[in-house]
Amino acid sequence: MSRRLADLLDQVRKEYVQTMLDHGATEPYLTAHRVCNTRLWLSGPDLAELIAEDPKLLSARASDLIDDDRERANPCVGAIVTSNIVAAALEGLLAVAVNREWLDVDSDGRVLVDAHELDSVPSVTGVDYSDAGDFTPARGRSRLSEMFHVAEQAYLERLGEGPHDAYQLALMVSSDHSIFTLDDLAPLLQENPLLLGLRADDLVDEELFDGDPPAGIIVSAHLAEMLVQQLLERALESGAIGHDSEGQPILSEADEDNPTVH
Repeated sequence: MSRRLADLLDQVRKEYVQTMLDHGATEPYLTAHRVCNTRLWLSGPDLAELIAEDPKLLSARASDLIDDDRERANPCVGAIVTSNIVAAALEGLLAVAVNREWLDVDSDGRVLVDAHELDSVPSVTGVDYSDAGDFTPARGRSRLSEMFHVAEQAYLERLGEGPHDAYQLALMVSSDHSIFTLDDLAPLLQENPLLLGLRADDLVDEELFDGDPPAGIIVSAHLAEMLVQQLLERALESGAIGHDSEGQPILSEADEDNPTVH
């Protein structure tokens, strides 16, 4: 865990304890739920900075942790990461509540929460990670643009070496330049927090990840698709792919499906 995340969770713990003391130690579960969801749904740029210091956060999966109704069916990367942080923080606050005897545990060590508190849990409204807010990107070519440029040069070079199926070659080059490691992905989010708004959609093999892909894989899948599309544009410009009468690229039926991350 990074120092930034550890400090944030410590601030949440202190706020929880103080809030409970200020209000007569009532509703320990609801208070923990409220403090976590108020303090831990960070803005896109702030969450990206947190991930940059702790790339392992991108290994998070949605599981059954998404409480925001708008995100539950097809959660974005930011919601997946945040929901995991909230769940971990909530577990920590409940441990605090047990230690301070605000909550009890049963014979199996499970925390006992009053039914009225569970029935009163409010709906969660998270952050819209498709909106970067006031974030201003750094000047000059981004890390992602540089990576795409290198892949584009390799693609054009191979196209020029002789006859190729331009689409299949685009898939091969995209695969060769795919970005899968968490340490490589985290700086890209830091450069462009809008990547936190990406969703799995149909780009990730559901069987491979049991319908619950890690946040980092979702980003990788979208970057691979973006790269393929950019390479195909270069193929069109160079004449390696023709156009039909409506100006659409001519691809075989098998080629028309979007690449899927396996």
